[in-house]
Amino acid sequence: MSNHVHCHELSADEWNRLRTIRLASLLDSPDAFGGKHEKESAMSEEEWRELFKKNSYLVASYDGEDIAMMFLEKLRGDFGATCWVGGCWSNPKFRGRGAVRAMFNYVDSVAEEKGWQIQGLGVFVVNTSAIAAYESLGFKAMGEPQESTRRPGSFYQRMIRGL
Repeated sequence: MSNHVHCHELSADEWNRLRTIRLASLLDSPDAFGGKHEKESAMSEEEWRELFKKNSYLVASYDGEDIAMMFLEKLRGDFGATCWVGGCWSNPKFRGRGAVRAMFNYVDSVAEEKGWQIQGLGVFVVNTSAIAAYESLGFKAMGEPQESTRRPGSFYQRMIRGL
């Protein structure tokens, strides 16, 4: 066993890997994301492939098993963000092994080439463990919490990290 985390940017041809880990994230943490398991599990292959036209998808693998994921959308966002991070999740059985940090190390290694120099994200304010994890990666809270359009009554905090 290699016991190390490997990061990989998925292609549209790897849509099923994305589907598998995304659905696992929605089952494990249904309140952490804007998406819904029921809706996304009914999506067709064509719909999953379509997602790759807007976003880049990263997975972290440990000994060949996909254990974490996130996506990045290149954009001009709030507080100077050049990309938006979403769907960041790690399998609870593998937390503490550096998967999320490894994905952000990958982001840093290709930031100039991909236009990902200043990363922004939104995290629900009740998810204090995620906020602490993002702060440990260099993210800083920016602005006031915003009400979610996908989950009315829930608020998220915007956070920014720059190289």
